[in-house]
Amino acid sequence: MDKIFFALGAASALIAVAAGAFGAHGLAGRLPVDRLATFETASRYQIYHALALLAVAWATTRWPGAATSASGWLFVAGTVLFSGSLYALSLTGVRWLGAITPLGGVAFLAGWACLVWAAART
Repeated sequence: MDKIFFALGAASALIAVAAGAFGAHGLAGRLPVDRLATFETASRYQIYHALALLAVAWATTRWPGAATSASGWLFVAGTVLFSGSLYALSLTGVRWLGAITPLGGVAFLAGWACLVWAAART
């Protein structure tokens, strides 16, 4: 699992940096300021949780188990739901996509809780 989470974290970081650059250089002046800020939030949370996936890769070697693996998969799901919905909302202006975002936030929180549990149970 450590290699999987490390690869997912590195790939997610790559995408987050590319998205951040695209937002700053490709979308500036093309999107309203509020949608550009939403795009930046998506990129920022994606990079945070890409780094979290790298931490999970390390944690699986230190505290292997279901809680550690669950934290990684919850971070992946959170990134897709939270950042993905915000990227889509920013680019399309379709407001109902914002209703998906909190599900990603809950996945992020659950991922952090699982990581706390994994560390505390040892």
